[in-house]
Amino acid sequence: MSYQVLARKWRPRNFPAMVGQAHVLRALINALDNERLHHAYLFTGTRGVGKTTVARIFAKSLNCETGVSSTPCGECGACREIDEGRFVDLIEVDAASRTKVEDTRELLENVQYAPTRGRYKVYLIDEVHMLSAHSFNALLKTLEEPPPHVKFLLATTDPQKLPVTILSRCLQFNLKRMAPEMIGGHLAHVLAQEGVEFDPAALTLIAAGADGSMRDALSLLDQAIAYGGGKLVEDEVRAMLGTIDRGHVLRLLQGLADNDATAILETVNDLAQQGTDFSAVLAELISQLHTLALAQLAPATLEGLADQQALAALADKISAEDIQLYYQIGLIGRRDLPLAPELRSGLEMVLLRMLAFRPDSSTAQPEAQAQTPVTGHARPATTSAPAERRPSAVQEPAPPTAPTTGPDACPWPEVVQQLGLKGMAYQLAANSVLVGRQGTVIRLALSKQHATLRSKTLEQRLQQALSKYYGESVRLEFVSGGDNSQTPAGIQQRQAEDRQQAAVDAISTDPNVQRIREVFDAQVVPDSVRPLEQ
Repeated sequence: MSYQVLARKWRPRNFPAMVGQAHVLRALINALDNERLHHAYLFTGTRGVGKTTVARIFAKSLNCETGVSSTPCGECGACREIDEGRFVDLIEVDAASRTKVEDTRELLENVQYAPTRGRYKVYLIDEVHMLSAHSFNALLKTLEEPPPHVKFLLATTDPQKLPVTILSRCLQFNLKRMAPEMIGGHLAHVLAQEGVEFDPAALTLIAAGADGSMRDALSLLDQAIAYGGGKLVEDEVRAMLGTIDRGHVLRLLQGLADNDATAILETVNDLAQQGTDFSAVLAELISQLHTLALAQLAPATLEGLADQQALAALADKISAEDIQLYYQIGLIGRRDLPLAPELRSGLEMVLLRMLAFRPDSSTAQPEAQAQTPVTGHARPATTSAPAERRPSAVQEPAPPTAPTTGPDACPWPEVVQQLGLKGMAYQLAANSVLVGRQGTVIRLALSKQHATLRSKTLEQRLQQALSKYYGESVRLEFVSGGDNSQTPAGIQQRQAEDRQQAAVDAISTDPNVQRIREVFDAQVVPDSVRPLEQ
């Protein structure tokens, strides 16, 4: 007996054997069991998700000799003939090869006649969107008022091309792309029944390469079994699919984490020696950055991955801000990669751009300056500010409950500046007020306005920085009701406002500026004045 490919051998023959598409199967099963049958059904979805398979099982359910139900017997003559593709009352039409209106009219000439063998005459039109406009017009009247013994099952990968007059006369079911986990589980079941040895990682590669299509996954599985001589090994499947060795991508991520341009370029050179698709390398790098971002917020997402330990170490080493920056640079770089003179040089520039735009973690946020220098040629006017102006923020007293002895003598704003934090962790500290410290417990107050800054990851980073600053392990406790005006960020904002106002006053009172205003009837635009940073 000749060999039968897996995609045909393991094609489902009843609804329970279907993998996924539960939302479609539930509606069809209920319709069959309750005999609430429509005359026209439209199944949409990408290739290989089960459109034609569902239609054939539905046709079998309609014509099973035991009666209309969602569980055809599979043993009667009608069920066997439908499975073998020779049932006379199941008319399958490939609309891609019969697009002319003459073909459609010839097809519909026999609609009025009763079925020869079955209960219903079923027309299964695949890729129905390929019909011409005249063919749709010929089909429309019959589709609107078909004889009671006729059912239309339409399938298409592009429902947008169907006229609305056709769509409005059909019950439409959209079959979804299948998740890689679902595909991998079914492939494992198939291999177990076939008695084929396999690596779980090899199935993961095939499931990912199928791109949501079960038929493509079974076809790739056939190819992989032949390539591997009757078994599936990860390295062989990776070579067959042309996918990227994840070890190289992890080396690139490690080079980014270490800020090591030499290691990154050496890895790219190794990939070039293997003739790797550099566009695929960048795509895999972006995918792994996404995995790291998820791991930082939900470490459980790494469970079961082949490189769990390496990814966990990278997630701890690379900050969340850097991962987001690398991801964004990678997306833009992937879009622009075809514009590069060579794909290799394009990939290298994307990776070097990630290093070049990486925030400098060696410098903390600059401390607020108490002086009020001004722009332009105006002279500083330290005595021209009105007496009632607010005092400079540098005169703000430290929170009364702040510690005053030992290493805790520094007020909270100065402590924050010395922690060396950056990004969202710095914002969490800068928008908090130090309530007090009792032993190793530090209490911070955070207003409701900034409550969204709190997350487990950011709190851990702030706690680690404080432990390093105080030289002992400390624990953070957050309370609500913080005063924004007393936070380091609030103080810095008031200082900036005071410097801005002082600069505007200095410009306004400058004799040269006053002379210009008198001669030319000019005005000072306050928003155009900027204080000089010293």
